[in-house]
Amino acid sequence: MTETIAPAADNVHRARLLEGMARAVAAKGYADTTIADIVREASVSRRTFYENFADKAECLIALYEAASGNAIAVLRAAIDPHSDWQAQVEQAMAAYFGVLARNPVLLRTLFIEILGLGAAGLAARRRANQQLADLMLDVVNNRPGERKRKAPLQPMMAMAVVGGINEMVLQAIEQERAGDLQALVDPAAGLLRAAISAEF
Repeated sequence: MTETIAPAADNVHRARLLEGMARAVAAKGYADTTIADIVREASVSRRTFYENFADKAECLIALYEAASGNAIAVLRAAIDPHSDWQAQVEQAMAAYFGVLARNPVLLRTLFIEILGLGAAGLAARRRANQQLADLMLDVVNNRPGERKRKAPLQPMMAMAVVGGINEMVLQAIEQERAGDLQALVDPAAGLLRAAISAEF
């Protein structure tokens, strides 16, 4: 899930710390991961860590945002606005769940531990959910070459679909099925299709 976190040109150390955090969490889980683990995995100093992050929680939020951004980029790249939208829904869902399932241990941390960080973690989750909802609204309501819909998909309905998909992922994690998220493609695609149909 994190192998495509690209080092920003202006902050290679920050990117290395995110990768170090991802490796440490995947090996030990968030609760048992220490800053010493993170800096060892990142091959940087403790001082460098504190130049980039106030604490372990802030680093986790940054990792969550980077991983979420990567997953959304994969989802966006899987969408071909010129092909049949029904097929595109399934293809996009398969790509999205595929990138989430690459690292089941990290997935659990990012979906569950983030909520244990209080308001800051919840805010990060809401930002990621809003990005997914915005992408959904853009793809559904602005397909090139198609007539404008009489009743465009509404923001609250898009967010309801995102929430439903997140709950499916959480349930899979809790049931130790995080490595088999492709089983969620059909129900998630069906949920989106139902929401779109309801808006016509």
